[in-house]
Amino acid sequence: MGKNQSLTLPWPLILASTSKYRGSLLAQLGFPFESIAPGVDEDEFKDKGLSPSDLATKLSALKARAVFLKRPDGCVIGSDQVCHVDGIILGKPHSTEKAIDQLLSMQGKTHELLTAVTVINPKGEETFLNRTVLKMRPLKKQSIENYVHLDSPLDCAGSYKLESGGIKLFESIETQDHTAIIGLPLIELANLLVKQGYTI
Repeated sequence: MGKNQSLTLPWPLILASTSKYRGSLLAQLGFPFESIAPGVDEDEFKDKGLSPSDLATKLSALKARAVFLKRPDGCVIGSDQVCHVDGIILGKPHSTEKAIDQLLSMQGKTHELLTAVTVINPKGEETFLNRTVLKMRPLKKQSIENYVHLDSPLDCAGSYKLESGGIKLFESIETQDHTAIIGLPLIELANLLVKQGYTI
């Protein structure tokens, strides 16, 4: 829940996610909001041959639309993040072994982190996509194992937490908004919300 309860909002703000990362990010904007799980089966769409950018965009829209059906009085924010190396999508590892394997596949390479956001309110729907390019330094397996045990990034696409110890894995990062890396690009989202009548 956002902190500033005194703000007058054009519509109630709703985050179509129960992710602690996205909730913490949205709270930084200071708007009161509620979080609702969208209930979208992401795995159903991962084998449909969509490009990484199309997959992220589609899933962000599906999440927002699912929650908007329940709350058509609100302004719903849906987001999805896809990490890929040369078009091969890397999901959340959910296990130490898979996290190590993912990081090994990226070491010494450049990969993309795509973060899509869809905002729906009674006046319409708008989607944008943030691209972050990251180059991971060449790493030995022992270094990767040490990192995974340090940060336990098992619920993170790509198996790293840049806001924590994961920053040391990278040689360079190119992004217009560092918050996109964590899961919600706040700069462009704030621009969109201001355009729709939310007062900063």
